[in-house]
Amino acid sequence: MAANTRLDQVPVRQFDYDDRTVIAVDFGPNVDPIVDLVDGTAILIVGDRQRELDLPAGEVEAFNRNGIVTLEVRE
Repeated sequence: MAANTRLDQVPVRQFDYDDRTVIAVDFGPNVDPIVDLVDGTAILIVGDRQRELDLPAGEVEAFNRNGIVTLEVRE
C-alpha cells in the first residue's frame, strides 16, 4: 500500500449467504495488517493508521492472507 493511501480508500466487499456473511478487505500485496476483533467491530491496523468496520451479529473468524483480510461471520 502506498504511503499516501488512506485506509478509508481500501476496497471492502461484502458477500451475504444464507448462514454467513463474508467481508473482504484488500490492502494489496506486501501489506500485513493487524486485525483485532472487539465487541462486533473489526479494527484493522496498518502502521500508525487504523480503520474500524462494524460487523453483523454472530461468531467471527478473521483470516489474513497476502494483504487480504477476510472476516467470516456465522449467524
